[in-house]
Order: sequence, then C-alpha cells, then structure tokens
Amino acid sequence: MKVHTTELPGVLVIEPDVYRDDRGYFLETFRAERYAAHDIPTEFVQDSLSWSREGVLRGLHLQWPHAQGKLVSVLSGAVFDVAVDLRRDAETFGRWTGHVLSAQDARQMWIPPGFAHGFLVTQGPALFAYKSTHPYDPESELDVRWDDPAIGIDWPSAAPRLSAKDATAPLLATIDPARLPRENY
Repeated sequence: MKVHTTELPGVLVIEPDVYRDDRGYFLETFRAERYAAHDIPTEFVQDSLSWSREGVLRGLHLQWPHAQGKLVSVLSGAVFDVAVDLRRDAETFGRWTGHVLSAQDARQMWIPPGFAHGFLVTQGPALFAYKSTHPYDPESELDVRWDDPAIGIDWPSAAPRLSAKDATAPLLATIDPARLPRENY
C-alpha cells in the first residue's frame, strides 16, 4: 500500500494494493501492522456505513471531548472527502484538505481526532464506510457549517443536498473556543 501525507499533519490518503483481473479485483481494506507502521491506530471500536444519493453533502462533523479518529472509504460511488483542522492551538487551525475517494480507486483517508470531517457525493449513490476509534457520542458532537467562508472549502457543488442540521450548523467563529479540541489533548 502507498500512504500519502496531505497539507494537514496526520491526515493521510491511503492507496491499498488492488489486485485486478478479468473477474474483478481483490484488496485488503485493513491490516493492523501495515496501518500501525504509518501511525494509524489499529484499535477501532465502531464501524459505520452511510448511503447517500448523488449531490448529498454530509458534514462538517467532529466529536469533542470524546474524539474520534476515522478511517474512511467508499464502497460504491465517489465522494469529495474533506478534513478540517479544528484543534484550536494548532498551526493549521481552520485549514482543510480535500480528496476524491471512490469505489473504483479504493483509496482511503485517515482523519485523526480533532479534525472535522465531511463529504460530498460526486457520483452516486455512494456507500461510505467509517472505522472509528471511539463510539458515536451525541453529547460530544460538534458541527461546523459546510460553507463557512472562514474555512473556504472549494466544494465541487455550490448547492448540495443537506440535512436540516448541516444546513443550520454554526460558523466556526461563533463556536466557543473552549468547545474545540486542543492539539495535544
């Protein structure tokens, strides 16, 4: 497998080895020792799936203080996947990185704790898989507006389909900084 760093420290794009022939393909989606060699945690406690129609945007979401690291991949369709550094004392606070993930390329993205996550389905429907390092905790959930101009994500669509919750999420500037994660918690 190949692991690529991004503009944000700790956020990685992973290209598993895919073995293709005229029948289809085979790949390993996770092997603990290979991921540990790249400082990706190997103890995941929750696996989740979301199914979304083309044009749906989910995010930006994170949990704090019960932070989740997420290893994400697309099982069908394609998405523009985004991580935003929301660690209030980080040098890269408020910056984002975005990468296309698809069932066709089998790429994954590792989003460490302290980073918000979101994705836009660019080819759908999309089946999106998450491996999380902490269970979902609604009391720790924190949402940030998907189109916050202070973050400036260059989404491939200016008019995505949103949940009511995502459409009304607060701007980063209106969130109490004490509610945001720290870089070294």
